[in-house]
Amino acid sequence: MRNEYPRPQFKRKNWFNLNGEWEFALDVTQVGLKEKWYKQSDSFTERIEVPYVYQSSHSKLNHLEPSEAVWYRKKVTLQTLTEKTLLHFGAVDFEAIVFVNGARVGEHVGGHTSFTIDISNMVRLGANEIVVYVKDYIDAEWITRGKQYWKPKSESIWYTNTTGIWQTVWIEQLSDTYLERVQIETNLDDETVTFYPKVNQLIEGLIFQAEIFFDDTLIGVVSNQLFHDEHQITVDILNNKIMNTVAHGHGWTWSPEAPNLFDVTFTLKLDNQVLDTVNSYFGMRKIHIENGVIMLNNRPYYQKLVLDQGYWPETLMTAKEDSDFVRDIELAKSMGFNGCRKHQKVEDPRFFYHCDRLGFLVWAECASSAKFNKRAVPLLANEWNEIVTRDYNHPSIITWTPMNESWGISEINYRKEQQHFAQMMYHYVKSLDQTRLVIVNDGWEMLKTDIIGIHNYMHGAKDDAEIHARYREALRTKENLLATTPANRQILVSPTQYDDEPIILTEFGGIAYNPFSQEDEDWGYTSTQSDKDFIDEYRRIIQAVHQSEALQGFCYTQLTDVEQETNGLVTYNRQLKVDVDIIKEINNQVR
Repeated sequence: MRNEYPRPQFKRKNWFNLNGEWEFALDVTQVGLKEKWYKQSDSFTERIEVPYVYQSSHSKLNHLEPSEAVWYRKKVTLQTLTEKTLLHFGAVDFEAIVFVNGARVGEHVGGHTSFTIDISNMVRLGANEIVVYVKDYIDAEWITRGKQYWKPKSESIWYTNTTGIWQTVWIEQLSDTYLERVQIETNLDDETVTFYPKVNQLIEGLIFQAEIFFDDTLIGVVSNQLFHDEHQITVDILNNKIMNTVAHGHGWTWSPEAPNLFDVTFTLKLDNQVLDTVNSYFGMRKIHIENGVIMLNNRPYYQKLVLDQGYWPETLMTAKEDSDFVRDIELAKSMGFNGCRKHQKVEDPRFFYHCDRLGFLVWAECASSAKFNKRAVPLLANEWNEIVTRDYNHPSIITWTPMNESWGISEINYRKEQQHFAQMMYHYVKSLDQTRLVIVNDGWEMLKTDIIGIHNYMHGAKDDAEIHARYREALRTKENLLATTPANRQILVSPTQYDDEPIILTEFGGIAYNPFSQEDEDWGYTSTQSDKDFIDEYRRIIQAVHQSEALQGFCYTQLTDVEQETNGLVTYNRQLKVDVDIIKEINNQVR
């Protein structure tokens, strides 16, 4: 069972986990709401292991029959009652309605983001019953579905569908007044950190306190009375106290090479009584663009990223164990990558936590819809509000990627409403967060964007010298890169002009190879049949990147195989295909 605290950047002691066995029912004919299954029903005939979806083997069900409606039920015993009881869901795909003791208490739309419901007025001391109704739209094109396939059997780049609870469910019991969140914003140039605490309700005399630690040493305490439900408190983080402190031999800033973190304890008080205590952390990190170059902590930084889909054989989009995140990050770092592009999903906060502490850059993405629909516009905007709000404090996240390869905006080249949608998303995300870079629309057909991200798999087979020569030439200069037409799409939508944005090859490679089996359904962009061929191919296309005069980084497709897509550097089960030191040696040739 996944039993680690699910929100490590906002951690409390008083919580309990609701993962594990729940009663479960498929509602194929979608009669459950009408028949009020949330009150009493004998339809809950199965048992499911939360947080694994019924389509996965680790759920103990592994159902292949699709159902757009499913139900969960769990008996929960509360040993004590506090003034506030909060029910948290990491993610439920796609729409959720939650009932407690037969009463509807809340709902949420969107399959990838977290939500919280105040159930204080509905719970009682002792036995309680929680019921969750989930509606998924298996073949709808307007929902943010990412790589989830709408057909029964996955193929090509499309994978098994996910329906229902797929991240941790937990309860916190709190005082009547508590911290809803604390946004943390660091300013490397001013050597300050600013806290933006938000309380659920403002009462007279509330005191907010932050204790800041570096290397287990207390370096500062700030305490302010709150006069607004959203407040701003800025602290001089150095204050001449740690200028000479060297953490792990690398100073005090955060980077993949030296992931230094400051711990912080937030306390909410009233009349010297502690109402709420939250443990968190932050990293002093700055990302910006200067003269067409991406700068990390005011120095040029070449990004060596790997595409990470975040799927596992027995559990699909849910990591079976927390250690699975650590294994993937350490595996990528051992190959010489300094970050990943998390592709077509909003990842579990535990993943970002491990990236923060291990030192691994992240381009955070979301699931795209398949086709433009006016229903998708507010859906995506709301999802990105929830993404940025939840994950704002993670230093490892340096780029937001709201759109990919014109998915959901396939006529952007000539449809004005789709152009407005893409530009709205760029400006909307920038308005939520001005401390990171934003790329819309990664791959091609871009308008205003911070980064030009180009997807190009036209490197050909290793024995096709002419195609490979053209590929090297296409990557060589900015002019050549901007003139390419991957998938017959222009890089920039006319009349958008190139404005010296940094250019990164954000998808390429995709060499298929599985030394452990050769299945007819195995798929990749190109294929190889031996270790030597695979290494030669990888070296060849990385050398083309190395020879480019214009690229500011790259993102190789991909870290792991996923189902029938066998173009990972390791298999779906994380077996090594070739020696990681060889991959690292090749990657280290670039910059």
